[in-house]
Order: sequence, then C-alpha cells, then structure tokens
Amino acid sequence: MKIPVYNQLAEIVSEIETPEIFDQIIIKPELIHQAARWQILNSYYPFAHTKNRGDVRGGGRKPWRQKGTGRARHGSRRSPIWRGGGITFGPRNEEDKSVEIPKKMRRKAILMVVAGKLKSDSVRVIENIKPNDLKTKSMEKILAKFLKARAGRKKDGEQKKFESTLVALTQPDQAIIRITANLSYVETIEARNLNILALLNHRYLILEPSGLDLIEKTFTLIRPKSDEIDLNQKPALTKV
Repeated sequence: MKIPVYNQLAEIVSEIETPEIFDQIIIKPELIHQAARWQILNSYYPFAHTKNRGDVRGGGRKPWRQKGTGRARHGSRRSPIWRGGGITFGPRNEEDKSVEIPKKMRRKAILMVVAGKLKSDSVRVIENIKPNDLKTKSMEKILAKFLKARAGRKKDGEQKKFESTLVALTQPDQAIIRITANLSYVETIEARNLNILALLNHRYLILEPSGLDLIEKTFTLIRPKSDEIDLNQKPALTKV
C-alpha cells in the first residue's frame, strides 16, 4: 500500500510504501479490546477509601445493657447505623484490578489499530511538521489543512475546532510538544511510545515519513526464518 507524503501546505510531494505487516495483519476487535482493558485497569489506583466498623475510633463497650431500657439493643457505637460509625460496602484501597496479558498481544493490538487507521484513511504523513516560528497558532494553521472540522462540544471553556489527532514523533522534540500543549484536540508523543488508548482516543494519526518504519521496528517481534535455522547444529552443553 502506498500513501502520500504532504508538505505543510497539504500538497503531495512524494509517496511512501507502507510496511507489509500493515497489509497482512488481520484486525481482531477482541484483541484490541483486551489490550485496551489491560491498560485501563493497570492504570487504575484505588484512591477512594472508607473505614468500616473495625477501623473507626471508639465503641469498645456496649452502649447500654441488653434488656430493660426500652431501647433497641446495640453492641457497639461503631455500627454502620450509628452516626460516626463505619461505612457498609464502601470503597477500599485494598482492591487490585490489575490484569496481565502477554507483551506480544499488546504489541500486536497496537499494530492492528495502526493498520485500521491506514485502511480508513486516518493517517497523515507530513514531510516536516515543525513550523519555522515555533508558535501554537502556526501549528494550528498547519493541522487545519489535514484535520476534519467538527461542531464539537465546549471543553475547559474552549471550542474543539477539529477532530482529535495524535502526533507521533520519530525523535523527541520538546519544541513541538510545547507548541501543541495548548491545543485541546492534539496529543503529542513519540512513535516508539505508542499505546493502545492513545491510538483509540484520537481519530487521526500524524506521522513523519519514517514513522511507520519505526512503529514496525518497535512493535514487531522479528523471528529468524526457517531456512536460516541450522537444524543440524547441536545445542551447547553446560556443565553442572
């Protein structure tokens, strides 16, 4: 598959061939969901914590005798039905929601999402995305030529002008990260640090010409071909 390479004026200057892995890979929504669930649950931290009747202070003795007072029987002031007592079924910070899936599955899910964006024409390859004056307005003008406008909702007092996009840099560039930080619809990371949620949360993916090759190199486990393996070679023996 060939995709165009644009300049900052949205003019096609050349074409690049996408790596074969993105044409051959079969997109499995179940695996993508599993990888997204893994990242969501492993990033969860149980901040909320309530005290049960064993944690709250006081209530060591019985408030009043069992019989003869005419009042209901009680054994502790720490009971959940008392004011200042424990909380019943409240959130506890002992809960561990983390799950584990193999690294190969996580990497394959990322390749599937990138392949899906390529097939849905949601990937834009820009020859040089860095503006000359390093201003947020200049970056917004460049992105406006590639992103689809939307009627969006207001968020943090600003109007979202375009569909959200993820800018994946081949090399770390603090200048680009700085000038895109104030654009609510843009997230900037390095291509080697792609994660499943960052890809799923944004419609467009903007790359540099070598971005797809870097993604393939980072998230593909290259194995030796069968004809490169010497079947007659004996394994090395280690003395015990």
